[in-house]
Amino acid sequence: MSASLILCVDIGNSNTVFGVFRDGYLASQWRIATSPTKMPDEYGLILTGLLATEGIMPRDVGGVAICSVVPPVTSYFVSLCQRYFKQEPLVVGPEVETGLKVLYDDPRQVGADRIVNAVSVKARFGGPACVVDFGTATTFDALDADGAYLGGAICPGLRISSEALFARAARLSKVELRRPPSVIGRNTENSIQSGILYGHVALTEGLVQRFRQELGEGMHVIATGGLADLVAAETNIFDVVDQGLTLDGLYRVYRMNNG
Repeated sequence: MSASLILCVDIGNSNTVFGVFRDGYLASQWRIATSPTKMPDEYGLILTGLLATEGIMPRDVGGVAICSVVPPVTSYFVSLCQRYFKQEPLVVGPEVETGLKVLYDDPRQVGADRIVNAVSVKARFGGPACVVDFGTATTFDALDADGAYLGGAICPGLRISSEALFARAARLSKVELRRPPSVIGRNTENSIQSGILYGHVALTEGLVQRFRQELGEGMHVIATGGLADLVAAETNIFDVVDQGLTLDGLYRVYRMNNG
């Protein structure tokens, strides 16, 4: 296998997603739990093992790109890339060329994942656009008609919202995060499921509508993130649901900086 494969790594607070691009296309991707207690060699063994399931050896990887919101884990991945892949990874930060005009008051405060999401949306859909990423936090990001990044909104995600509820309400037990039989729950479990899921759906629809009021009726709405499918099944507000959005944007940034 030729060394034309590019490994992209999206390190989030809850999950880390790996993707391998072959000739510009996302060939394979995996998702594992993010843990600051793992050592570089532990991540290295996990990653090389996952690649091996697709017949990919470390020598086949011709480049690595990383976006991260967990600085301690970022350093682990830089180390493992140097050791296992003999690569100096591209880590997305303020000094990296993205081709994106960022109009945030302080561009350095924008998470790397939000930037690469915007890069992908600008390239594929143009603006205006609203990107909704359902992760540990649910983030809403706005691109104007020219594809410039304006800013957005950050809300507690589905899981941390439910965990806060269980932690503070002594008589409420943890429930599986899934669609209940009806909006009106007939027992405590279904009532919690309804409130968490449909409450988040309503929050999403409301914020998207407010973004549309500012960006205009031509606004594209793109969803991504680990819980996007759960929310998207309950609303028609999204034009596209793309679980590979962040990896696609990361790959595009890599290409901008490596020819």
